[in-house]
Amino acid sequence: MTGTPLGTGPGTAPGSPLRVGLVGYGLAGSVFHAPLIAATEGLTLDTVVTSNPERQQQARAEFPDVRFAATPDELFDRAAELDLIVIASPNKTHVPLATTALKAGLPVVVDKPVAGTAAEARELAALAKERGLLLSVFQNRRWDNDFLTLRKLLNEGELGDVLRFESRFERWRPQLKGGWRESGDPAEIGGLLYDLGSHVADQAMALFGPAASVYAESDIRRAGAETDDDTFIAITHTNGVRSHLYVSATTAQLGPRFRVLGSTAGYVKYGLDPQEAALRDGLRPGPGWGVEPESQWGRVGSGESPVTGGGRPEPTRPGDYPAYYAAVAKALLEGGPNPVTALEAAAALDVLEAARRSAREKVTVNL
Repeated sequence: MTGTPLGTGPGTAPGSPLRVGLVGYGLAGSVFHAPLIAATEGLTLDTVVTSNPERQQQARAEFPDVRFAATPDELFDRAAELDLIVIASPNKTHVPLATTALKAGLPVVVDKPVAGTAAEARELAALAKERGLLLSVFQNRRWDNDFLTLRKLLNEGELGDVLRFESRFERWRPQLKGGWRESGDPAEIGGLLYDLGSHVADQAMALFGPAASVYAESDIRRAGAETDDDTFIAITHTNGVRSHLYVSATTAQLGPRFRVLGSTAGYVKYGLDPQEAALRDGLRPGPGWGVEPESQWGRVGSGESPVTGGGRPEPTRPGDYPAYYAAVAKALLEGGPNPVTALEAAAALDVLEAARRSAREKVTVNL
């Protein structure tokens, strides 16, 4: 939705920052959402929903004026005092909380995955459209440094026609950490397919468009694990590009983050965008944000491995997670475009659902 500013809370004075209620202050809420909201002109972090005293203390230390609500119901009782709800709680809560917020007349940002199924995501999108409210999905890795660099290379035709896109989000975590993300209960929507897979599938779709078919292999590798921790997804896009996507917690030697093979050249990039590590370390957006050292730049070339010096170094564009919330604020205040729509997220969920079926039934799924 573009062109018309979307509704905000009834008590917001003209020119005042929009007041944000943040549900959840675990990893997503404390590391990503709260700092990025606070760094965005036009937004202010008003209320955090958490009943955990340690998390309340952590939030108050960084945001002294923040208010707290022990439960989402308590937050929604204050709906008239807020302008935007951000849902950063466990996956199984995303749909019910987003539904409640939209019915309360509040725009919503939901962390990925927006829902457990594409059908649920489309139902949320329909509700938001009916109410004339913003519903946006936090797919922050569209603003990773390597993704922005690759998009620049594609826009400039540096690689020719892309034939194959390889994307890896791999980790070496041989020991289980516990928690709902590793639960085998389907209601929790855990496992790497829906966690890291949400990122790599969204990036592939954003770059190369709709999927025509999906093939996947999904395994449980670690002793005691209950859900997938090593998954491969192959997408054939309608334009003929093939995306090979890897998500794993059991990779002893990490591959390149991106390996993109075109008709005239390829792009290979190792290493993760530095923004998450910076946020975890307590750094905040400002001058020099998202910049990585030249030693980490990828390489563009043909005919030789980048490991042996093939190709030329390609300067990595700075990562820009703050751009997501800046776009959300612009959508609410000025009618700018929604940075990530629920329908886009639903299309990626179509791929994840097809991947789960493919791995289970050992078939290629046509979409």
